Amino acid sequence: MTVLLFNFCNTCILLVWGSIIIFPNSKISNHLITYPWVPLVISFFYTYFIFISGGISDADFSSLEGIVTLFRNASPESAAAGWLHYLAFDFWVGSWIIRHSKKHKIKHYLVILPLLATFMLGPVGILFYSIIYFGVKYFTPAN
Repeated sequence: MTVLLFNFCNTCILLVWGSIIIFPNSKISNHLITYPWVPLVISFFYTYFIFISGGISDADFSSLEGIVTLFRNASPESAAAGWLHYLAFDFWVGSWIIRHSKKHKIKHYLVILPLLATFMLGPVGILFYSIIYFGVKYFTPAN
């Protein structure tokens, strides 16, 4: 069941990311980025995986050693939960990038690389987008 649910979530997130990157102005994409539907759905699977993996009561998030131990002792379910955690928050950030870029009239082709980086590398995507945003802001003459 774990592999099936993991593959379902992984496939769906690829389709959703593809939609917002390739068709950012479609009704579906606008619906997906306006409200956190995707992270909300992922949160149900995340909660399920956390529950069946035994929870996080033994996890030590206060030290690097504790985090390393958490990864070292991961079960397939806890690893799936960890991955879904990334998927949910990376999508949240990607949605924000699209909304923010539209609000500030940044052309979509300029945010494709930051969106792909957000999907694959999380914080690197927001760094790329920030560079583009401040670059466009600095080099665009005021009206």
